[in-house]
Amino acid sequence: MPIRAVLWDIDDTLFDYTGADTAGLRAHLEQEGLAERYGAPHQALALWRAHTDRHWARFAAGEVGFQEQRRDRVRDFLGQPELDAAGADAWFGRYVEHYKAAWTVFPDVLPALDALAHSHRHGVLSNSSLANQDPKLRDLGLRERFEVLVCAAELGVSKPDAAAFLAACAALGLAPQEVVYVGDQPEIDARGARDAGLTAVWLDRDGGPEPARGTARAPVRAPVPEGVHRITGLAQLPSLLAGDTRFGARSAIR
Repeated sequence: MPIRAVLWDIDDTLFDYTGADTAGLRAHLEQEGLAERYGAPHQALALWRAHTDRHWARFAAGEVGFQEQRRDRVRDFLGQPELDAAGADAWFGRYVEHYKAAWTVFPDVLPALDALAHSHRHGVLSNSSLANQDPKLRDLGLRERFEVLVCAAELGVSKPDAAAFLAACAALGLAPQEVVYVGDQPEIDARGARDAGLTAVWLDRDGGPEPARGTARAPVRAPVPEGVHRITGLAQLPSLLAGDTRFGARSAIR
C-alpha cells in the first residue's frame, strides 16, 4: 500500500515545547519570587520535567485524571503536598501564561507541511488533551493543516500503546500501512508507531547529521530502533516520502 497520510506528534516535533517550557518556567519562577530556590534555570527545568514525567505516567496508567496530574506536579515541585486544588490550578495557570508567551513552531515545519500539502493527508496524535492541543495549534496557525486531532486524554489510551496509533489511523479512515508517523521520541513515538504497523520516522533534532563514511561517528541521543527511519530535520521528510518504497532504495520501474 502507498503511504497516503502523515500523522504528527506536536510537542518538540512541530512546536518547540522544550524552548517554551524553559523560557516560561524561568519567567514564572522570577515572577513568583522563586528564581533562586531551584538553582540554575536548567536545574529548575530538570526538576519540573521529572515531576511532569512521573505524574504523566500515572495519568497514562489510568491512576489519576488529567487535571489531577497537573495539580500533583505543582504540589511536588513546590514541596507543598497540602496545596488545595484551587491553589494548584492557579499556580499552574500563571505558569501557562508565561509558557504560552514563548510558543513558536520550528522553522522547518511550515516548509515541510507546504511541500507535502498536496501529496499526503495530515493528522495529529498527541499524548495530551484536546483542550490543551487544539488551542495551541490554532494559536500557532497550524490547526487547519490537519484533518484530525486525536489526543490521549479523550482516547483513554496513550502512546506507545498500539491502540492510540490505530485510533488515529481509524480517524483518517486509513489502514496503518498507509500512514507514516513522525515524532521526536524514539520509543514512545517511533517504536510505538512501528509496533502498531505504521511506518515510523524518528525526528532526532538533537542527533545532528550522519557522519561521512570513514569518519568518526559522533554519538546520537539514542540508538535508532530497528525498523525505524531517522531524520534530523523536517527538510528531509518530503524526499524520504517521495520514494514511496518504504524508504528503501527507489524502484527502478518508472
